[in-house]
Amino acid sequence: MKFKGLICTKTLYNYIDAKIFSGISNRNLWEKRKKKKRKYKTVIRVSSKNRMCRSIEDRPKKINNRLEYGHWEGDTVKGPQGAKAGLFTMTERKTREQVIVKVKQATQEAIKTAMDGLEAEYGDGFKVKFKSITFDNGVEFLDWRLLEVSALDLSERRTTIYFAHAYSSWERGTNENQNRMIRRFIPKGTDIADVSDSEIERIEHWMNNYPRKILGYKTAEQMKQECLRNNSKNDLRLESVAL
Repeated sequence: MKFKGLICTKTLYNYIDAKIFSGISNRNLWEKRKKKKRKYKTVIRVSSKNRMCRSIEDRPKKINNRLEYGHWEGDTVKGPQGAKAGLFTMTERKTREQVIVKVKQATQEAIKTAMDGLEAEYGDGFKVKFKSITFDNGVEFLDWRLLEVSALDLSERRTTIYFAHAYSSWERGTNENQNRMIRRFIPKGTDIADVSDSEIERIEHWMNNYPRKILGYKTAEQMKQECLRNNSKNDLRLESVAL
């Protein structure tokens, strides 16, 4: 079915409910909200395991307000109980760009290896692309000082790491939503060790290349490119790396 002009999101959802589109139902939508957004209260509680960390409360306004490219939220997606393999996921706050790295175990050592691999891939551009990362208080991120140190030059910091409050996953809501999207492709209970690298790359590519309402129906990839073009100080060498 072809239309002249654009259809607003609400109308499109109404058409799907009315079964106007053959073979398409709400099951084909990765998410369709019917509930009002919950109201959250700021939690001041600090994780007892991570008292010396850099708190999200110290994060500059330019990060909180999504004014600059290069600030990420991170977490891990795990398989069923007893399975070791997982996914290290990061989401850029301004553009919703997604990075997914398969790890053999969701451990501090595995996360550092994944970060070192990304730094080796982007070189000096890593500091431009990953200015900061906000994690939860999972044990795999508690060795944050080592995660901040550059593997290319141990005397330099490659990124700045912040931590959300304990029991406040909503403070990393962008990454949480993206992880839920990943679960559409890799349902809970799936052993991630059985998911191929090529499939993970396909999921990442799809997430970065579909239009989103929150981005004015642009893709994360388009938004990233706009940010890089508008940033005169950006080291364009990082974009020479094929995704």
